[in-house]
Amino acid sequence: MPPAPAPLAGRSAWLNSLLVDHAVLRLGWRNWGVVEKGRLYRSNHPLPWQLREAAQRHGLRTVINLRGHRTSCGSDALGRREAQRLGLAYIDAPFESRGAPHKDRILRLAGIFQDMAEPALLHCKSGADRAGLASGLWLLLQGRPVEQAMAQLSLRHGHVKQGRTGILDAFFALYAEAAPKPFLDWLRQDYDEAALRAQFDAVRRRPWADVLVDKVLRRE
Repeated sequence: MPPAPAPLAGRSAWLNSLLVDHAVLRLGWRNWGVVEKGRLYRSNHPLPWQLREAAQRHGLRTVINLRGHRTSCGSDALGRREAQRLGLAYIDAPFESRGAPHKDRILRLAGIFQDMAEPALLHCKSGADRAGLASGLWLLLQGRPVEQAMAQLSLRHGHVKQGRTGILDAFFALYAEAAPKPFLDWLRQDYDEAALRAQFDAVRRRPWADVLVDKVLRRE
């Protein structure tokens, strides 16, 4: 089995981040959100100086990367190195934006939330879908109403529920039918990923929304 490729570094990391990972679009657009002041924040994938500014302003202690570790991604290499330089805990917790949320990944994230040093920053690529899902999960795990969790998936952050990313809204809506049953009890006892996928696939979606998300905005 060939060894894993070395992470990008230096100029290669910057070029890949700005041009391949579309970070040039994130230079002036942070997609910043406050889930709870002093405890949890959300954003798109921060460039090094953006992470540094956020850490200084909000006292960040943890970064949760919802994209997972990507050795061929310049944004990953730059953010990971800056977090290390700043002394921040950096945790990979990959999620999907167009699939039914995986039970095992949610349970792992719940453990991360319980043990992490706060304040923390959640980020994915654009800060629209996976960041909204994870923010909503955090709120549910704090005992907040499901309506507050659902509000984290909003057009204000660029989330388009009319396309395939709407399966994340469907996940919260499914739990809403069982509330006020405790979220983790519902997740362990009742949640069926395959059933959610089948139910969502049976609903007619808007083709323009998938074109917008996949081709125009180039979301992951």
